[in-house]
Amino acid sequence: MSRDESETPDGAEGLTHTTDDGDVQMVDVGTKPDSARRAVAAGEINLQESTVEAIRADEVGKGDVLATARIGAIQAVKHTWETIPMCHQIPITNVDTDFQVAADRLTLEVAVETTGKTGCEMEALEGVTTGLNVVWDMVKAIEKDADGGYPETGIENVRVLEKRKESV
Repeated sequence: MSRDESETPDGAEGLTHTTDDGDVQMVDVGTKPDSARRAVAAGEINLQESTVEAIRADEVGKGDVLATARIGAIQAVKHTWETIPMCHQIPITNVDTDFQVAADRLTLEVAVETTGKTGCEMEALEGVTTGLNVVWDMVKAIEKDADGGYPETGIENVRVLEKRKESV
């Protein structure tokens, strides 16, 4: 029996990315039934209060930060299979992005939906991390300190909030 047919330590049968010889492989999901799936991920970027105010007032020189970050998040969701080596290319049926703006941070939540044989939590995580990276890229000139560093800027708390699967 190959390792991909055996039971893994967490009890998930047949879900491993390695063979008995340790070779990397994509998990075969061909026999799994299609399901409606949804995953929601979130993360935060810490910023200076003056940067958050510039974002709110649409006074960042590179343009509309939140609109650009939404586009980046959606593009990342659609291209996850190209950046995560063992992810399947899945049909994305919906992507929702939601920014919450606080005094010293932005929180981004990305919800992804698909109908298929495998989940979409990696797509949601890719959307969050890329969306927050786009924010950082757009505000880095005003976040930078005199030494060229980013002492108050940081992306953190990236996590999956929800993962759902329903039979179709």
